[in-house]
Amino acid sequence: MIAVDSPATVSLWQECAAGKPLMSSTSVMEHLESWGPGSQPGLEAVDALAYCRKLTLGHYENFPVLSGLVPDSVRDGASAVYAFCRWADDLGDEVGDRDRSLELLDWWREETLRCFQGEASHPVFVALDHLMERYQFNPEPFLDLIDAFIQDQTVTRYESWEQLIDYCRRSADPVGRLVLRLVGQDDDPEVLEASDAVCTALQLTNHWQDVKRDLLERDRIYVPSEVHEIDNFDQRMRQTVILGHAPDTEFYGEWQVMMKGLVKRTWPGFERIEFLLGRLSPDVRPMVWLFAAGGSHILRRIEQINYETVLFRPRLTALTKLNLVLSARRSVKGVGA
Repeated sequence: MIAVDSPATVSLWQECAAGKPLMSSTSVMEHLESWGPGSQPGLEAVDALAYCRKLTLGHYENFPVLSGLVPDSVRDGASAVYAFCRWADDLGDEVGDRDRSLELLDWWREETLRCFQGEASHPVFVALDHLMERYQFNPEPFLDLIDAFIQDQTVTRYESWEQLIDYCRRSADPVGRLVLRLVGQDDDPEVLEASDAVCTALQLTNHWQDVKRDLLERDRIYVPSEVHEIDNFDQRMRQTVILGHAPDTEFYGEWQVMMKGLVKRTWPGFERIEFLLGRLSPDVRPMVWLFAAGGSHILRRIEQINYETVLFRPRLTALTKLNLVLSARRSVKGVGA
């Protein structure tokens, strides 16, 4: 449920005060030399905020960036929070070496703690530090997210549903809580619970959507072993993914039954969105609805392809994204009235 900025309001700087170009690509890995461990960027807050905005605008998953649904009051904060998540995610998944990723994530944790001690130097943390008085961030959600990225380097298989949900509590729920902090509505336990439920559903949907990519690119399987009784699951899944078709028809049928059950267990989280929207102020409802709707449409798409995610990765088409954006304001009219 991470919010993003609107391009119509973004004034992008061509160069930072330190003479270093703003990000021209969507990966942070090219910028470790300039802004990684041991560097001293020395950016002013205005340049750090511009950096975060451009990083936010540079990622394909941020289709809500085109919507104009993000309230003015949260745009800078949303960009800074997204940039934090993007850096942590790339340090975990784009390095290509788990030991090095763990080193970099430890560094990112130290930078986070330094930020909350008023000693920010990295552009992301200079931006967050600048926004600290406005949003009154606390470190726990940021540190929880880093813990989840570290877990991704050390845990690649899950035995139980509860183990997976515990991972989601740290990999997804903190993002929703940060968004609630941005809009000043994180003091109601029922709102927090509903946000957590929606964010966990979004994370689970992402896992079911990306089973192929997670296995091939990162050797991760998020499907808990307790939810199936499929013999030689890892081997047969890998064979099917690599071949791109399903010669093992028995496994394929068992996969569809298993995925159908996982999708069924995921839907209740999305059902909490109506309660959540009813408790939020009207100006932020379209933004929050849009993020939840994107996830629920992916989950519906999994159903439409007959749960064949081991072969096909469901995606939202450009037309579907446009329709969701156009539907966002209309869909929340009357909510909470």
